[in-house]
Amino acid sequence: MNKKMIYRIIGLVLGVEAILLLFPFVVGLIYQEAAMCFLLTSLICAGLCFLLTRRPPENKTIYAKEGFVIVALSWIVMSLTGALPFVFSGVLNYVDALFEITSGFTTTGASVISAIESVPKSITFWRSFSHWIGGMGVLVFILSVIPLEGNNRNMHLMRAESPGPIVGKLVPKIKSTASLLYTIYTVMTITLIVLLLIGGMPLFDALCNAFGTAGTGGFSILNQGIGQYNNLYYEVVLTIFMILFGINFNVYFLLLMGDIRAVFKSEEVRGYLGVIFVFIALITLNLWGYYDSFIEALRQSSFQVASIITTTGYSSCDFNLWPQFSKTLLFVLMFIGSCAGSTGGGIKISRYIIMLRQIKNTISHMLHPRSVKLVQLDGKTVDNSVITEVFAFFAVYIIIYLLCIIIVSFDGFDFETVTSAVASCLGNVGPGLGLAGPMGNYGMFSATSKLAMTLAMLFGRLEIFPLFIAFIPSVYRHKSSNF
Repeated sequence: MNKKMIYRIIGLVLGVEAILLLFPFVVGLIYQEAAMCFLLTSLICAGLCFLLTRRPPENKTIYAKEGFVIVALSWIVMSLTGALPFVFSGVLNYVDALFEITSGFTTTGASVISAIESVPKSITFWRSFSHWIGGMGVLVFILSVIPLEGNNRNMHLMRAESPGPIVGKLVPKIKSTASLLYTIYTVMTITLIVLLLIGGMPLFDALCNAFGTAGTGGFSILNQGIGQYNNLYYEVVLTIFMILFGINFNVYFLLLMGDIRAVFKSEEVRGYLGVIFVFIALITLNLWGYYDSFIEALRQSSFQVASIITTTGYSSCDFNLWPQFSKTLLFVLMFIGSCAGSTGGGIKISRYIIMLRQIKNTISHMLHPRSVKLVQLDGKTVDNSVITEVFAFFAVYIIIYLLCIIIVSFDGFDFETVTSAVASCLGNVGPGLGLAGPMGNYGMFSATSKLAMTLAMLFGRLEIFPLFIAFIPSVYRHKSSNF
């Protein structure tokens, strides 16, 4: 284990966080609210960065093991320090602050704050900005701007942090791949901000809502969510961009290269859009009699389906009051998620495609023992190791979900509240059902439950295995091997 290189990269992460904290510091100066809380936190991060990076390691190689540990510890450390402004400003205690900022960085959007409009603007900005930081991943950002030694072995960092079962390079160099991803991400975010401004949304609101949409996070800056604007234009724009940010960014790269058919060739994208269409249609039909018109039912169902499947978590209405059938479909969407390689969370469409095809092949083999069929995705054969990882991921995902339900159930809340809250945190969705619905929050849970759900958010965002590996003591005792 190359511990010195691990310390160095964690130090760089803290250095980047120190710089990023200056943005809410400026917002605090403008609004004259809680500015010094961010400056103090920035100085703490900068000091830790100096201590961890002052001595460059002689061995700068990063293997898979180091990659997993670096990603897991970086997200933990970033959350531990990112929570400090909430505490310094007196808005939250440390457990609540840790829950809030972890929810921000993991792009979950579950909040313990009941009256967000009474919170200082700098804190509100930091919550939303944390979505944008965590959406693409801070280590991807570091790879895009800082040349790390190790050449292609830096791919281990990218694979550990990027969501989805298969991660590859878009271009030969890792730095170029990371830079390209962040360029696409930034351009799409700026485009969304401009469109919201054109519609008349105030600049501060446009920035925060765009950060939440781009990172598919969904922290609301209004007590009643996006529905408080009561603006069809905002909802249409946000719905479209939530869906766009839930698509694999590799598709956008192919589009830039002139491959217009890339969207239609991707089986995952077709499946993703198909699920969205079917669920919107079913919920719209179910809500037709609930709202005054078919158009209003379509408006509300489209926004909520896009928000939940992409794990953004914005709400334009209180869907907790919808008929049970519609609420059940939204609950199912929490376990589906968006595309691999997007900023969205959840189990991912590609994993379901792989699992269903493997199940089909297994049944076929039971009926015809001599038959040999391979699982394919986008015309390419999926390696058996990937198939094994997909099924292992799904199994561990369910185990973590059940364990968290057991822990949270000690708080004594109803079954709908507990199961949906845990599903929402593990899937990085945000709102649940019952008391944890879109018009509620997570403040009523105990400190133990909040810590359990905080861990669930990290498991969901890092896709389980990096965090598990980081908690295995034997990982740190053995020397690095090339795996």
